[in-house]
Amino acid sequence: MSFPTRRLRRLRTSEKMRELVQETRLSPSDLICPIFVQEDIKTRIKIESMPSIERLPLDDVTDEVGTISDLGIPAIMLFGIPSNKDETGSSAFDDNGIVQKAISQVRENFGDKIVIMADTCLCQFTSTGHCGVISNNKVDNDASLELLAKTAVSQAKAGMDTSSPSAMMDGQVAAIRNALDDEGFSDVSIMSHAAKHRSNFYSPFRDAAACAPEFGDRKTYQMPYTNAREAMMEVETDINEGVDIVMIKPALSYLDLISETRRRFNIPVAAYSVSGEYALVKAASQLGYVNENEVTDEILSSIKRAGADMIVTYFAKSAAKFMQES
Repeated sequence: MSFPTRRLRRLRTSEKMRELVQETRLSPSDLICPIFVQEDIKTRIKIESMPSIERLPLDDVTDEVGTISDLGIPAIMLFGIPSNKDETGSSAFDDNGIVQKAISQVRENFGDKIVIMADTCLCQFTSTGHCGVISNNKVDNDASLELLAKTAVSQAKAGMDTSSPSAMMDGQVAAIRNALDDEGFSDVSIMSHAAKHRSNFYSPFRDAAACAPEFGDRKTYQMPYTNAREAMMEVETDINEGVDIVMIKPALSYLDLISETRRRFNIPVAAYSVSGEYALVKAASQLGYVNENEVTDEILSSIKRAGADMIVTYFAKSAAKFMQES
């Protein structure tokens, strides 16, 4: 025979046929939308490096979450920018802190209609910009654990559903789990930034959250992007400490790690499509080099195809809109 009996193109002959055999399906229910809320501001502040993303005043959070919820997005992740910073990041675990106020406001207005996740870290709150406290000119891992645990408990008191520790301190999941349980918050889940890499893709976020380190870098606690086996050890360690969801961060350049995590571990897997991924697409789109919606759909679909159950993304709102329209 001059032609093969099996022609894979037969399953691509029409849009409906392609839909019928589609293996990976992306929906708004796969997405988690980050929100930046800043203390003591009255109007929104545009983030120049992340077009369409803004720092919100507390008064705007309810309307923002309403928009997110109406788009079918089931979860938010709150990041706070405080008015005052100090060496211990005390605003992070202040029961009247900006994140705690935002959590309480969302809980009061939405009840259980949306999952409230909060970044549990110190970098936005420390005067040094580091994710832990400094001792002898370096981040003190063990001293930082107590403060991260206090932060998670304070967020839980405000009404948080899920603590998302991103500091990459050894033992942070166990410290937070123990503290939450001791304070009666055994139902609060933990989604750790289990394998968070020291990435150049974070640069726009540091602008958005005002958390660039005042000295040095984060190479001593964030993972080198060259080490896949080490990433799996980080994931396994968090699982052993009692985490509920593990996260790979960033996402697009780390699809192999998302896939390997899905293959190895029977646990929900999240991926964080970070600020640099967002900024690159926005910049190329504004220059007319790519179609923003089509590239966004392809990127998010590839992250899900790799094995992510949920995706934290700055494209959450725009992606949910074009999914609803298509």
